Amino acid sequence: MAFMTVLESDLRALSAEARRRYPAIKDGAEHAILKLRLMTSPDEISHNEDVLRVFLMACEVKTVKLSVIGLSCMQKLISHDAVQPTALKEILHTLKDTRHLQAQQRVLIACNVIESGVGTCSTRPAIRCKMSHAEIADETVQLKTLQTILIIFQSRLHPENEENTSQALGICLRLLENNRSSDNVHNTAAATFRQAVALIFDHVISAESLPAGKMSSSSHVSRSSSVSGDVNRSINRSERTDRSLESEFVSGGSSLKRESLTKVGKLGVRLLEDLTALAAGGSAIWLRVSSLQRTFALDILEFILSNYVAIFRTLASYQQILRHQICSLLMTSLRTNVELDGEVGEPSFRRLVLRSVAHVIRLYSSSLVTECEVFLSMLTRVTTLDLPLWHRILVLEVLRVMFSVPTMYMSLLVKLLNPGFCVEVRTLRLLFQTFDMNPKNTNVVEGMVKALARVVSYLQVADSSEESLAAVAGMFSSKAKGIEWSLDNDASNAAVMVASEAHAITLAVEGLLGVIFTVATLTDEVVDTGELESPICDSDELVKCTGQTALLCITMVDSMWLTILDALSLILMRSQGEAIILEILKGYQAFTQACGVLHSVEPLNSFLASLCKFTISMPIEVERKSNTLQSPGSKRAEFVVEQRDSIVLTPKNVQALRTLFNIAHRLHNVLGPSWILVLETLAALDRVIHSPHATTQEVSAAVPKLTRESSGQYSDFNILSSLNSQLFESSGLMHISAVKSLLTALRQLSSQCIPGNSSGFGQASSQHIGSIGFSVDRMLSILVNNVHRVEPLWDQVVGHLLEVVLQLAENPSSHLRSMALEALDQSISTVLGSPKSEGFRLHQLVNQEMETTDTELRSFECAIISPLKILYFSTQYLDVRAGSLKIMLHVLERYGEKLYNSWPEILEMLRSVADATEKDIISLGFQSIRVIMNDGLSSIPAHCLDVCIEVTGAYSAQKTELNISLTAISLLWTTTDFIAKGLVQGHVDENETEIKNVQCTPPLKGEKIEGIHHADENVHGKVPFVDTVDRDKLLFSVFSLLQELGSDVRPEVRNSAIRTLFQTLGSNGHKLSKSMWEDCLWNYVFPTLDRVSLMASTSSKDEWQGKELGMRGGKAVHMLIHHSRNTAQKQWDETLVLVLGGITRVLRSFFPFLQSLSNFWTGWESLLLFVRKSILNGSKEVALAAINCLQTTALSHSLKGNLPMPYFKSVLDAYEFVLQQSVDASGSTAIKVKQEIVHGIGELYVQAQTMFDSGMYMQLLEILHLAVKQSRSAGDSSEVDIELLPPVQRTMLEVLPQLCPAEHLSSLWSNFLRKLLHFLPRPELPLQDKEVETDQLSGKDCKPENVKRFSILLKFPIFLPCPTETKKLKSNSPNGVALKSKNKSEEPGSNFDVATAEHTESWLSSHLLGEKVVPMLVDLFQSAPAVEKYNIFPEVIQGLGRCMSTRRDNPDGALWRLAVEGFNNILIDNVTRINADCIPDLNVARPTRTRFWKEVADVYEVFLMGSCGRPIPSKVLSSAMLKTNESLEMTILDVLGDKILKTQSDAPDDILQRLVSTLDRCASRTCCLPVETVGLLPSHCSRFSLSCLEKLFSLCSYTCETSDWNSTRSKVSKISIMILMSRCEYIVNKFLVDENDSGQQLLPIVRIEEIIYVLQELARLVLHSETASVLPLHPYLKEGLGKKEEQDKRAHLIVLYPSFCELVVSREARVRELVQVLLRLIGTELGLQKFSVTS
Repeated sequence: MAFMTVLESDLRALSAEARRRYPAIKDGAEHAILKLRLMTSPDEISHNEDVLRVFLMACEVKTVKLSVIGLSCMQKLISHDAVQPTALKEILHTLKDTRHLQAQQRVLIACNVIESGVGTCSTRPAIRCKMSHAEIADETVQLKTLQTILIIFQSRLHPENEENTSQALGICLRLLENNRSSDNVHNTAAATFRQAVALIFDHVISAESLPAGKMSSSSHVSRSSSVSGDVNRSINRSERTDRSLESEFVSGGSSLKRESLTKVGKLGVRLLEDLTALAAGGSAIWLRVSSLQRTFALDILEFILSNYVAIFRTLASYQQILRHQICSLLMTSLRTNVELDGEVGEPSFRRLVLRSVAHVIRLYSSSLVTECEVFLSMLTRVTTLDLPLWHRILVLEVLRVMFSVPTMYMSLLVKLLNPGFCVEVRTLRLLFQTFDMNPKNTNVVEGMVKALARVVSYLQVADSSEESLAAVAGMFSSKAKGIEWSLDNDASNAAVMVASEAHAITLAVEGLLGVIFTVATLTDEVVDTGELESPICDSDELVKCTGQTALLCITMVDSMWLTILDALSLILMRSQGEAIILEILKGYQAFTQACGVLHSVEPLNSFLASLCKFTISMPIEVERKSNTLQSPGSKRAEFVVEQRDSIVLTPKNVQALRTLFNIAHRLHNVLGPSWILVLETLAALDRVIHSPHATTQEVSAAVPKLTRESSGQYSDFNILSSLNSQLFESSGLMHISAVKSLLTALRQLSSQCIPGNSSGFGQASSQHIGSIGFSVDRMLSILVNNVHRVEPLWDQVVGHLLEVVLQLAENPSSHLRSMALEALDQSISTVLGSPKSEGFRLHQLVNQEMETTDTELRSFECAIISPLKILYFSTQYLDVRAGSLKIMLHVLERYGEKLYNSWPEILEMLRSVADATEKDIISLGFQSIRVIMNDGLSSIPAHCLDVCIEVTGAYSAQKTELNISLTAISLLWTTTDFIAKGLVQGHVDENETEIKNVQCTPPLKGEKIEGIHHADENVHGKVPFVDTVDRDKLLFSVFSLLQELGSDVRPEVRNSAIRTLFQTLGSNGHKLSKSMWEDCLWNYVFPTLDRVSLMASTSSKDEWQGKELGMRGGKAVHMLIHHSRNTAQKQWDETLVLVLGGITRVLRSFFPFLQSLSNFWTGWESLLLFVRKSILNGSKEVALAAINCLQTTALSHSLKGNLPMPYFKSVLDAYEFVLQQSVDASGSTAIKVKQEIVHGIGELYVQAQTMFDSGMYMQLLEILHLAVKQSRSAGDSSEVDIELLPPVQRTMLEVLPQLCPAEHLSSLWSNFLRKLLHFLPRPELPLQDKEVETDQLSGKDCKPENVKRFSILLKFPIFLPCPTETKKLKSNSPNGVALKSKNKSEEPGSNFDVATAEHTESWLSSHLLGEKVVPMLVDLFQSAPAVEKYNIFPEVIQGLGRCMSTRRDNPDGALWRLAVEGFNNILIDNVTRINADCIPDLNVARPTRTRFWKEVADVYEVFLMGSCGRPIPSKVLSSAMLKTNESLEMTILDVLGDKILKTQSDAPDDILQRLVSTLDRCASRTCCLPVETVGLLPSHCSRFSLSCLEKLFSLCSYTCETSDWNSTRSKVSKISIMILMSRCEYIVNKFLVDENDSGQQLLPIVRIEEIIYVLQELARLVLHSETASVLPLHPYLKEGLGKKEEQDKRAHLIVLYPSFCELVVSREARVRELVQVLLRLIGTELGLQKFSVTS
């Protein structure tokens, strides 16, 4: 246990300290340690006194160290309950003696004297005696003593009897009063005594079973925050107050006092009596203290009074002490008629007295009525006496504390803590009820309020009022920031005097605000308890105040409002600080709202008028006239300020306006006639907000003075404007009578400013205009927010608006007219937009039997629309008439569907507008017609539809404005669409068979028609059609009108008409019957096409001049016309394009249905003829439109299966016919047509693959071939050279990937791929011979034609072996390289075997086209079926080989690189994965495979020997490109050596021989060159030769780990070893010759690297037994080597043994070393290794 361990450690320390001088303590400590080891808990220690006795002995010896150890250990024992309560007396006795210990320093000096022998034996006892009775105490021991006392009170040793308690408290008091104690000891003693007193009284509460809650932790109310911020502290105090005490507090009486006390309670009485005696300057008998500082004693009393209220309220003995002793003490201390000396006159003592008095008044006034009245009278009288300023400040602080309550949060607090209101509110209420409302008592509260007001009025007479005001503002500002003010008591300094005065004024203002907030809190209680209704309740009846609390509030308001208003208005007028302004305005708001709730009219109006005075800062001249304070009940002066006057809204104005808004929101139902005051202020604010000369000010956070800042100007204006608007937006929550009062006030304000009603309109026009605008705008806001009860308000609002509009119509100000018309517009829109207007149409369509209701709604609807008609016909002013039409337009746009009875008047008005001569008027009228036709047809009665069509036709035929005619035509389409909505239901009964036929079209189409049918049924229910309406007649009349307009001479009009005609058919065609469709096709569609085509072919081709714009230099200036429309023929072509587009749309939408019509095939054939003619002979636009007509029709229905095969075949035939007939066509039009055809056939195939058979697919490929071939032959041949593909070829490349044969056309893959191969480059002449044998290149056999062919293969003939070298190679056979000759008859699959006819044709390809086709060819080939791959594989390899061979002529081109990559991919992905088992027909596949392998061999021979590893001039390619090319060479070399020759395949032996020989030829380039030339060879050439040589070694090599050894690998190895041996022998011999010829000169590094590489690889090379069997060795060697068990065979070294022997004498050391290694390997191979004799 940690406690036991620590205690044992302390005992050891004690033993060590007492070892020399106090052996008894040492022995006791050691004895205690032994006993402590036997104990396990503090309880066992408490039953054994030995441990405690040791520590008490340590304290008694009066040595500092031992005493400190003893006191610390006693504290631990007491804290852990290891001490029995019976030991308390002995402990206290020891503590009493311990406090007299000498200082540690004095003890040490004395000890030094004794030990040094300075004194005699007789003097030493004397020194010890002085040490024992010294009065100078040690600080550490005293602090430890005080800590021990406090721990005793906190533990179970808490003294229960008077003796122990008085002794413990006496120790604290004696240390407190000891003059020789240090400051730390004094402070600690005071704190310990306070805590001990608190613990004693807590013990009393517990023993007497009283509530444990305390009123507050401190009786002092901090002034570090605002008055309204005291709500938090009040809430906290209220929460800590017991509800039983609050009930007693509310009742105002006292409960039954308890007379009997417990022992602990009596102990508290004794303590309280002694403290009261000490505070009065007497002595404490029980505590045995003769004197104590009165301030300290009074502070303890104040602490007890504020924290233990329950004791004084419940226990009679305590209350008697409070009444007779404490109150007597306080009254005596409050007296000011005698001179106060000493401690009693100190500010600190006076402050404690006043705070104690405040606690008595606040907490005990219910039981101490007389005493409290005396206290309050004395406090009030003090404010009028000539006392020191600090004394008055202390009194004001008390009053301020009593009145400090929360502001606008009390209503919420009432609901949360009911009945636990804040104590101050209850105090003031109780005081007012007890004194002011009782005629027998004095008006204490009223007197206190007047006293506070007198302090505030000091500002009017004081000389330093301005300085005091600044100081007051600073105090409020500091308080808002949480800064506490503390003033010096010495008031002699002038600055301190000003601050003290400001402090007094601040306290007075806070006290007045506290009174206001108390009234507001009680008023909220009145509302919450139901004595009065809230001003926001929906009730117009005035409830009489009968409740007790309500009467109390009214009496308080009547007795104090004038005094409060005078004081607050004075301080508000003079103050400029932000914080104080905010606080005062909160008081204004709280008191005004309370007056409104209490229906106190005079105080309400007075406070409201006073507040309005501070809202707007008037100019200096006006302000001087009204500088004096107005009476509270006077009306504020009207603001008449010119626009040129600068108005500055100070923060005071802004806050006052916000307060005014808050009051108006709260009291909107009770303001009544007072609204005019608010509205005049708000109108002035509105003018200020919109004035360019108005600004705002910002308040600096550090300086209380106002400083000019413009940063917050717009934010303040925006906030005020928003608040201004929100006030009227909330009118929907007002009583209806309140809304009428508000409207009346607005009308009064506006009427005063209308010309004729106001005499000063000319002088103050800007103010009048602003007032009119404000009134009208706010009326509209009220109307918008009261639409749910618009009937009683409509006449009042609209009547005034009409009055304003008519009276301002003749006013020259256009702004006024616009404002009036806009107001009328918004008024009508507001009413029509309300739910009330929903019944206009509902009662007409549903409930027509209710004639009375219908009549009322009809009249109401007409009353809404009639102002517009009155405005239009009653004035000749164009702007007014235009404004009327604009309003009509807005009404129709927003609320046209709600109208019913007013349509005849509306259409009559709009028809008269069509006959007007003014362009603007016609435009406005037509806008309304457009709204009706677009959105309002469904809401127009049936008998008005023909009128609508007639009016629309009138606007279409007018010649004033072209745009109106065009728009009117589009409205006819809207009409037809609307009419067609009723055709589905109308034709269900008449044409049931036809509808079924329509729905027999494909299911998707049928489902769509069915869905539209049901939707139209729902719409038809809303359409006001009747059965007598002939819908077909209406529809065909519109068609006829559109057909007539289609022949109009104006291109814009006819184009619009034709477009509208076909849009109508396309949108509503599914609703037409067969008979209607036949009429449309033969009477409207095809005749329109013939007529437009005829006009396009016969119209003039002369260029037009544009519209004349004016004159310049005597010549007319015409508008420019685009070249595509500058002739009549071009514009008719444009119309023809529209006709074709319309037909396209009709066919796309209704082709399946139209097939069922009679003679439709005839119409289709005529359309095809017209399309062919248009493509071949028409303009570009017409041709493209014709192609689009066929293409769209085929695409739309082939995918769905709705296009029969004859129609589909006719489309392809049309394309083929057009291309065949346009052989000589050239130019941009022909190219564009071919592009569209190529693109079209691609889309057709993608969408309708299942419809193509083999014949159609071949026809498609032929069409593609025709288009591309003709584009090449007809175009410029230089296109190939300019690195730009022709447009048709680009389109072809886009389409080709989409034309892959479908699954059912898989047999056509070969044809498709061959078509792609046609687009690859072809040689200029057929190449019959592929190879040139090396023996034919000798000197005498070298024929000119063979050399020419060989030069085609190899671009650089200088690097071919010379004749002598060739002869040498041949003479050294079989070690030389000898190739078999191949006859032409043995090559059925020649590499460039092409027909002569193909070379006579103009090839379609170029290098640029080949670059695009090669990747596409490779990808498509990979996706082809396996069988088709075998058939086309040789041709693909051949085509890629042609592309690879282009490197000779174009080394920097990308074609050969792409071909190499494709070639490698095809071989890797196909050759290595195909075996004979997966080929279906071996008899068919074997010839194809043979041809394939020959093509592969040809490609490798031509490319590797002709291009790879050849020196390229550095000026041709960059270094980066050279690296890329070298990488490609290595890649193709790796594919050959690692993939082709090492993989199991079906390649013939001769092909394998050719492939290996190709590697050998490439490897021989370096060794065949003379020594003079080989040094000039580029590095990449030598690297390529070495790479080829490496591949030969790799093909021959074999290791045990080789897992891919197969028959093909065995064949290749046998072929390769012979060729490799010949090549190695040649390289060795060539090295020896060059070394001998060079003499002492060094050989080129290339030659040395080559020989070293060969020797190294020969040493590493290990052969398979099968490979070694073909070496040219003696039979006995073969037999001997074949018997070797080792797998590693190096028989090839034996073949080269003679050459190695000659190489031993080489000058190169590295070569000699390698030869030695090889010879050793030969010896090992022959079994000639060295053996020891012993073995």
